[in-house]
Amino acid sequence: MFSFTVNKDISIELFQQHHKEELFELIDTNREHLRRWLQWVDKRQSPADFEPIIPIWIRNYADNNGFDAGIRYKGELVGMIGLHYIDWKTKSTSIGYFLSQHAQGKGIITTVISALLNYLFTEMKLNRVEIQCSVKNGRSIAIPERLGFIKEGVTRDGQWLYDHYEDIVTYSMLASEWNNAHNNR
Repeated sequence: MFSFTVNKDISIELFQQHHKEELFELIDTNREHLRRWLQWVDKRQSPADFEPIIPIWIRNYADNNGFDAGIRYKGELVGMIGLHYIDWKTKSTSIGYFLSQHAQGKGIITTVISALLNYLFTEMKLNRVEIQCSVKNGRSIAIPERLGFIKEGVTRDGQWLYDHYEDIVTYSMLASEWNNAHNNR
């Protein structure tokens, strides 16, 4: 099983079938919080809803085509991070994430993404990483901005969220920018 230690308190691990109850509980206890930004929350009504999805996540990882993993903070599942489809021709990908309401404000996502970017740019030799989020999601926007991503623009009405459209902002980081920023520290 894929597992990556970020630091003494934070790790990420690929989801397996035995995680479906724990994952459902995380989503269910944070349903209203997550529903504000994620369009798939209402589709997850029981642990069984993850049975067909988890094998897809595992296959994506095995095919070197991204992953979906749990974020653990001091052993507790507090969120999820996904490395979406990898375009090997352009050496680019995008990152998606969410964190439980009670785990916010501890720098967990920023720390995880920073470690992930080091891996993506140095080990996987990717060139570009994107993060997209709702223009109204200030906490999510703060992460790419804190890490030095460049704001590329806004896709108006870029996502249908239950009963309304949301504008989506796109941020990107290039390997050269990440390496320059971290070699000059």
